[in-house]
Amino acid sequence: MRAITFNELRRIKDSLPNGSIHRIADELGLHVDTVRNFFGGFHFQSGKSVGIHFEPGPDGGLVIMDDSTVLDRALNILAEENAKQQIREAAQA
Repeated sequence: MRAITFNELRRIKDSLPNGSIHRIADELGLHVDTVRNFFGGFHFQSGKSVGIHFEPGPDGGLVIMDDSTVLDRALNILAEENAKQQIREAAQA
């Protein structure tokens, strides 16, 4: 299990480049709405529950995850984007 604040989870989601939700869904073999549900969405007609639990508290409360695979993939995408940005900046210097 892993815990993160809801606001931090939303910041991660909002930092992802366009198309990342679809990319994560494709790479993990999930419906795109299931990935959206992981980030706090409520798309249960076509997506599934993702094993996260919300507890009230500061900074939006806590999100406790049974499986952090989606979060880990999102963090990997952000790391890839950061590395690309550093390469672009080094090329310009």
